[in-house]
Amino acid sequence: MTQPIVAPSLLAADFANLQRDLELINRSEADFLHFDVMDGVFVPNISFGFPILDVVRRYCQKPIDVHLMITDPDRYIDAFAEGGASVIHVHYEACTHLHRTLSHIREMGCRAGVVLNPHTSITNLEDILDQVDVILIMSVNPGFGGQSFIPHTLPKIARLKQLLLANNSPALIEVDGGVSLKNAPALLEAGADSLVAGSSVFGSPDPLEAIRQLKNSHKPMMA
Repeated sequence: MTQPIVAPSLLAADFANLQRDLELINRSEADFLHFDVMDGVFVPNISFGFPILDVVRRYCQKPIDVHLMITDPDRYIDAFAEGGASVIHVHYEACTHLHRTLSHIREMGCRAGVVLNPHTSITNLEDILDQVDVILIMSVNPGFGGQSFIPHTLPKIARLKQLLLANNSPALIEVDGGVSLKNAPALLEAGADSLVAGSSVFGSPDPLEAIRQLKNSHKPMMA
């Protein structure tokens, strides 16, 4: 049995007690901290940027998984890499030259992630699989936390897993949006490797226990 990667989303943290929540993540079994960046243009919300990243880097001991929900993300790849990101995700829908963008992320010493919105087909990835380390499937429409999970995500993950296997790609599948203890086993069974969880962690009476349970939503080993 394989444990999933778990990345609590900072978007759901208590910003009045940010240091406390970051130190909680340090004590937890989480593997990454997911860091959403929204510009109010690519998505209908504005989140946070470099000042918060500076605070996160100061207090958080976990690697930082940066998700750029912004137009023209190429402008900021260097700054986020230098600011402490371990993984940088860009949206397929926001990149005119995706191959070049992913190559640049790797050149900056980060793992390269590409994100697909719920309406975007996985077939768009076939020509860049050699440049991607993580594929992030949005299971809600990006922009706001606390949304309901889109059930169509499950067969989409299964098809993506088959695409990766057919191309001998080691890329990981990450899922973001409405992830909870209820649907984590089904996501993992479909082929997901990494779970981004916001409200189900920080909204839990016991976030440490919520993370522990997500880590133990084991998927069966493939034959």
